[in-house]
Amino acid sequence: MEGETFLWLIRHAPVDGIAGTIHAADAPADLGDPTQFQALRQRLPGGAASYASPSRRTVETAQALGLAPELVPEFSEQDFGDWTGRRHDEIAAAGDETHAQFWSDPAHGRPPGGESFEDQVARVRLGLSRIGAGPATLVVHSGTIRAALCIALDLTPQGALRFVIDPLSLTRIDRLASGWRVVSVNQRAA
Repeated sequence: MEGETFLWLIRHAPVDGIAGTIHAADAPADLGDPTQFQALRQRLPGGAASYASPSRRTVETAQALGLAPELVPEFSEQDFGDWTGRRHDEIAAAGDETHAQFWSDPAHGRPPGGESFEDQVARVRLGLSRIGAGPATLVVHSGTIRAALCIALDLTPQGALRFVIDPLSLTRIDRLASGWRVVSVNQRAA
């Protein structure tokens, strides 16, 4: 890949749904706070290429920011398989041994029918390799941003899971000729 790439990674707005749920791709975004969107919009580069996960909440967030993103499946959230649509506390209360095993090693564990965070990192690496030089905005998920930080900082997947990535936060990383540079992580605009 020729040239330097400057990435503005935005976590989508909060999900408009029941807290504690592993939300499906069609879960909508809560777009009810225009002040946050306006403040975040002012921090984004003009004329940048725009990308998003194909999930409804990321597309709605991008549109609320005035972006028309190209949808990139590699930027989707981690696939939680059979647990998608269920609440974390419900899964834990069911006494499913798979759930306890997953949380003992969340970087490498796979939910039934899903993928590990390590799998997500490999997928995000492929997606990032397809972004050309210049500025770009990515409206994605917390896991996608953690995966990008894992790549940029050459961390273990377990180490990257320690980052907090809030809704509507901004993370800045650059892919330079000399390697990756992390400018900021989890910055709130408002």
